[in-house]
Amino acid sequence: MKSPLNDPRIAITSRGTIRLKDHPTDLPSNTEKKELKDQVEGDRERISELQELLYASGKHSLLLIFQAMDAAGKDSCIRHVMSGVNPQGVRVWSFKAPSTLERSHDFLWRHFQATPERGQIGIHNRSHYEEVLVTRVHPEFILGQNIPGITRTDHVDKEFWERRFIAIRAWEEHLANSGTVIMKFYLHMSKEEQRKRFLERIDDPGKNWKFNAQDLAERQHWDAYMDAYEHAIGATASPHAPWYLVPADEQWESRTIVARLIRLRLETLDLRSPAPDPDTLATLLECREALGSGKA
Repeated sequence: MKSPLNDPRIAITSRGTIRLKDHPTDLPSNTEKKELKDQVEGDRERISELQELLYASGKHSLLLIFQAMDAAGKDSCIRHVMSGVNPQGVRVWSFKAPSTLERSHDFLWRHFQATPERGQIGIHNRSHYEEVLVTRVHPEFILGQNIPGITRTDHVDKEFWERRFIAIRAWEEHLANSGTVIMKFYLHMSKEEQRKRFLERIDDPGKNWKFNAQDLAERQHWDAYMDAYEHAIGATASPHAPWYLVPADEQWESRTIVARLIRLRLETLDLRSPAPDPDTLATLLECREALGSGKA
């Protein structure tokens, strides 16, 4: 599989105008499902090895951000790609509507609390981008945040969104400068594929619990969401916090791409176990001698 890190169909590494229609929701491929599964398994094992080195080196953390429309497969992608990592070194946050406490702070506050420490992997299933996506489609949600000067939906204008994008860019640059490797995934699913998955959830009793009538209501705003995603991605892509537009009509294809992206990005860090200082090395040799002689 071609490296997706710099594939222009997938990787967005600088600000500019984005048209999601120009990016595929399904890549032409004759790869069998079993081969895709094998590729995910191989990359998952490598990610597990790199996670150990990430922790040992203690210089970087990894923040994985997943955004998508309903039924695009965020949960299953995270589960299949990250199931091999040490659970002690990874934490997943699934962000829902903000609480009263969270609304009493700035919109980035709760997300800052969830950033991973060095050596750790943090996964945000939905993220701070909901504050320029859902709220852009439903600007009335902004009024509940009691922001000074924002008392009507017409106050939530172009300048308002640009201020939020400036805040997001500055925050992500701060994280990157502090050692956090940021990868932002948009699982790019077609409207027709979403329709099929919704029908499957309704028709399969075992999947009924996955469907909510509100999902159908949000589907009516599809074009508005696409516009919001295009603005958000185009305004916040950067070399230190790139977006990856992952084709998501075929779930094993999207899992394969995400796994390979994470593996390749970790490999660029050239992670190594720290070499012991002379005093530590001398102690290790003493312990080795004691153990080898059977005295310990």
